Amino acid sequence: MSGVLLRLACTATVAAQAVLAPVPATAAPVPQRSVAQLLTDLQQLYRQAEQATETYNATAEQLKRRRAEVTRVDGELARARLALQDSRIQAGRLARQQYQNSTELSPYVRLLLARDPQHALDEGHVIGRLARERVETVARLTGAEKKKDALARSARKVLDAQLALADRQKKERDDVRARLSGVERLLAALTPEQMSAVTGLERQGVADAQQKLTASGALGDDGRPPTPEGNRAVRYAMDQIGKPYQWGAQGPGSYDCSGLTSQAWDHAGTPIPRTSQEQWAQLKRVPLSTLRPGDLIIYFPEATHVAMYVGDGEVVQAPRTGEKIKLSPLASFPVLGAVRPDNHSGRQDPA
Repeated sequence: MSGVLLRLACTATVAAQAVLAPVPATAAPVPQRSVAQLLTDLQQLYRQAEQATETYNATAEQLKRRRAEVTRVDGELARARLALQDSRIQAGRLARQQYQNSTELSPYVRLLLARDPQHALDEGHVIGRLARERVETVARLTGAEKKKDALARSARKVLDAQLALADRQKKERDDVRARLSGVERLLAALTPEQMSAVTGLERQGVADAQQKLTASGALGDDGRPPTPEGNRAVRYAMDQIGKPYQWGAQGPGSYDCSGLTSQAWDHAGTPIPRTSQEQWAQLKRVPLSTLRPGDLIIYFPEATHVAMYVGDGEVVQAPRTGEKIKLSPLASFPVLGAVRPDNHSGRQDPA
C-alpha cells in the first residue's frame, strides 16, 4: 500500500497511563498528566519546530536566489552606465563637429556647388555617412538612457524584495527559536523517571507502527539495488551518522533533515531542492512498494520531515533537535509518501 499516511500508534493505542507522582496532601489538587499526554505534547512541539525550520530554510533559499539576482542586475546596470557614458562622449564629439562646421560651408552646400560629378558623389557619400552616424549616435544615447533608467528601477525593486525577504527570514528564525524554547521548557520540567517513560512509550509506538507497515506488505520486495547515484547519496548520508541535528544546517559538521538529504544527493551529482516540501513537490513520487536505496521518505501531511531510505525497512535521518543523525525504522514518523531524486522525467503520484 502506498500514498497512505502511516501514523504513529503510540499516542492513540498505547493504554499506558503512567501518571506523574502525586503532589503532597497539603497542596491543592492539580490535574495529573499521563506519559502519553506528555509524549503527545513533545511530538507536537517537535513537529511545529521542524515545520518552522523548513519554512525558514525555504526563505533562505529564496534569499540566496534574490541575492544572485541583485548581483546580476547590478552588473547589468554598471555596464549600462558605461555604455551611456560612451554614448555621451560620442554625442559631445558630434556637437563639437556641428559647431565647427557652422563657421564654414556645410557639406550640403559644398555638394550643391560641386562642379565635378564624381566629387559630388563622394561628397554625397560622406554626407550620408555623417547623417547615419548622427542618427545612430542619437539612437544609442537615447537607448542607453532608457536602459539605464529601466535597470535602475529593476535594481531598486530587486533590492527591496531582498530586504523584505531578509526581514521575513529574521522573523522566521525567531519563530524557530521560540518553538525550540518550548521544547526545552517541557523537557526541563520532566523528571528522569518521566523522561524514561516518555522515551520508552515513543519507542514502543515506533515499533508498533513499523510492524504494522511491514505486515501490510506496503514495502513489497526489498531487493531492488540503488542506482550508482543513489548508492553515492546513501554512502554520503551514512558517513554523517553521529553528527548532530541543527536547524538550518547543511553540513559538514551538522545538518537538519532536508539539509542532510539535499547535500547527500548534491554530492552524488544530482542536485535537488533544499527543503522537504520542495522535494515532495518537485521530485518524482514513487509507491512505497517500489522503494530502492537513495529514495526519500517524506513525513507528515505538510511534508515537513524527510529521511533517506537505505533498505531493509530503514532510513538514515537527522531526526530533530537534541538528537544525532542515525539509522531508524522507516515508520519513525507518519509517512506521507516517497520521492526518487535520480528520476526527474515526470512526476508520478503514488497509486
